[in-house]
Amino acid sequence: MQEYTNPYLRLEEGRAVEGLIRWKSPSNIAIVKYWGKFGQQLPRNPSISFTLQNAFTDTVLQYFPKASTSKGITLKFNFEGAPKPAFEKKIKDFLESLLPVFPFLQQLELHIHSTNSFPHSAGIASSASSMSALALCLCSLEQTLFGTLTGEDAFLQKASFVARLGSGSACRSVFPLAAIWGASPSFPFASDLYAQPIGHHLHPVFQTMHDDILIVSKKEKSVSSRAGHQLMEGNPYADSRYRQAGSNIVILSRALQQGDLETFGQIAESEALTLHALMMASTPPFILLNPKTIEIITTIQQYRTDTGKQVYFTLDAGPNVHLLYPDEIHEDVITFTRSELLPLCEDGARIEDQAGPGPMLIRE
Repeated sequence: MQEYTNPYLRLEEGRAVEGLIRWKSPSNIAIVKYWGKFGQQLPRNPSISFTLQNAFTDTVLQYFPKASTSKGITLKFNFEGAPKPAFEKKIKDFLESLLPVFPFLQQLELHIHSTNSFPHSAGIASSASSMSALALCLCSLEQTLFGTLTGEDAFLQKASFVARLGSGSACRSVFPLAAIWGASPSFPFASDLYAQPIGHHLHPVFQTMHDDILIVSKKEKSVSSRAGHQLMEGNPYADSRYRQAGSNIVILSRALQQGDLETFGQIAESEALTLHALMMASTPPFILLNPKTIEIITTIQQYRTDTGKQVYFTLDAGPNVHLLYPDEIHEDVITFTRSELLPLCEDGARIEDQAGPGPMLIRE
């Protein structure tokens, strides 16, 4: 954290400030997965993700003069319009941990209101969207109060760094289209400390890539991603997995630049199944897949075989299936989805999504 530690970011005595900052930040879907970490939210292997557009968290940060002189964070937190004590404690602990970076936070009273456009904790990386939205709000607050984050690159790099501390995958959500997180020879600029944008490296076919999220279950996962990462420490396949991910990054980077959909799809599906195989090989083992998940996967594969359409799947850490395909076959895939896949979803639910422009600052 020392990269951004700054004890001088404190309000002058007697300076009373209040206002509101609002960011809408998307989730992302990793093609090469991040699973396993060390130190302070650092990745065991590099990952590449697409930034989504319609699966997002909308976060409002209100700040007021602090009435008391007590140290620490003063916070009220609402999720989906109601108090959530468990979430509030998690956010408060996170903000407390950030005081070396944002010491001025303990001089304010903070009210945070957060809503999702998708079911929480069902395997759509809600922590990625929520923590990236919060990190962007905090960096905007620093810029508003102190004017220290000059330039978009510096602002987004710090937001990515802060988001990573809340949720590893969140660091990728602050950038448009696609991002890499974790050192890799394919991208010399990549870092373990924050993500970097790679949207400008994408072939045009991937810049409009669709990701329709098929909601197999809206229930909260039985095992959190945080717990799943911890279980990688004793996983007998961990080291070979980290090597596999590094190799897949090299292959995927070429496919993304060349517009090679077949190689992209092979990597996406292999990574998805490897992720869940690692869960099953943990101690204790756990399964987040649902029988309908398997049925959807086999239906997609059969459709691809029968039609030759380049439709692929990936999974996050949950039962819901991400349907990946290029824009040119959008209408065909929608027809297929309605007839074959939606009957397998809970209440016929899905989120039509695609690679998107990244977070948005909402000016009230």
